[in-house]
Amino acid sequence: MSPPVRPWRPEAPSAAERIRWPAAFGTRFLVTVDVEEEFDWSAPLDKRHRATSAMRAFPAAHRRFATAGVGLNCLVDYPVAVDPAAVAILADCLQDGRSEIGAQLHAWVTPPHSEVVDPVTSHVGNLPRALEVEKLDRLTDAIVRAFGERPRTFRSGRYGLGPASLELLAARGYRIDSSMRALHDYGRTGGMDFRNIDAHAFRRDGMIELPLTSVYDGLMRKGGSRLYSPARRVPHGRGMLARLGLLSRIPLTPEGVGIADALAGIDRALANGVRLLTFSFHSPTLEPGNTPYVRTARDREAFDRWWDAMFERLALRGVTPVTIDEILTTLEG
Repeated sequence: MSPPVRPWRPEAPSAAERIRWPAAFGTRFLVTVDVEEEFDWSAPLDKRHRATSAMRAFPAAHRRFATAGVGLNCLVDYPVAVDPAAVAILADCLQDGRSEIGAQLHAWVTPPHSEVVDPVTSHVGNLPRALEVEKLDRLTDAIVRAFGERPRTFRSGRYGLGPASLELLAARGYRIDSSMRALHDYGRTGGMDFRNIDAHAFRRDGMIELPLTSVYDGLMRKGGSRLYSPARRVPHGRGMLARLGLLSRIPLTPEGVGIADALAGIDRALANGVRLLTFSFHSPTLEPGNTPYVRTARDREAFDRWWDAMFERLALRGVTPVTIDEILTTLEG
């Protein structure tokens, strides 16, 4: 295993870095999908795990989103980008005029494979700069070959953004990053610490950062990470706080977050003045048995009901879907 490293903890955005959305933008939401290979989430990561058979479930899911007028920001990793069958499926989805292909870097399955794969090196931001550059270039080139255009959006697999990553992305023509999962700390598993990052969009190092939306809710929500982080050291401490309505952390994802909590998360984000809500899920979740979140056909039906409930609440609150083009036109003209 790689030697332990101190988790990278990006600074909170300054007032100058915060994006001030124009009134005409309204309040919008973006759905992002980590489009990736299947692997056992409970097992050690292995560069040999490259199957993409779950992509066969993608078209039906895409149709549901398209029918609702929602485009998907499809963040494609290397095994998907070099699989002709997966590329054909995604190319067809792009015909909706609202979806877009971006990049997602899973370090352990992206060449060159010169590192020892372990929890630390699985976060590409922990790798030597030269190796991070090589992997980023190989992934970007594979996506360009597959889809005929350069990706503009990026996510680092396992939220593994590093201190040099935004600068490297901007130099390669990327415009939007969505690797920071607001309020989450992955330091115990070799990753990054995003407790300083809230759900508001900001600019840094030539990039637009759209953090994955997470909020604190409950009577003690103003205590935030100061209370939530220590609660981990108490057996079932976080669960107890949530059950008592005192403090919970709610990310906007159908993976592990129930409908009631997610609806409360939408309402809290809007109350906090968040103008762009960023949702996420993983493509293997679309087929039962690939991720912890959808194990059965019943789970898969619950996944669809979750989105139906979100779209209903968002419409009720006047929050409308947005495309990458609309975001960039608003911010860059």
